Amino acid sequence: MYRIGWPFWKFLAKFGMTLKLKILVIHDSEADVFIAKSSDLKGLVCEASTFPALEKELELCIAALLEEYLRSEYKKPVTDIRILQPS
Repeated sequence: MYRIGWPFWKFLAKFGMTLKLKILVIHDSEADVFIAKSSDLKGLVCEASTFPALEKELELCIAALLEEYLRSEYKKPVTDIRILQPS
């Protein structure tokens, strides 16, 4: 896998290389929403009231942003969202 945001990621994506993306998810207890953002994929910021809804929103936003960045017909990415907790 190759990380989005690293050099040549767009070139590799066009040739079918599997890409990975680091996403930070926080829960705003005051607003009672989950917020996700990524410094790897500029413009990725999503918000939803539940985590499953956030996952769906992320899939849509990532697909739209990748299509824009790659400026081509890019199929909706297969996402494998994993939550890693610090040990």
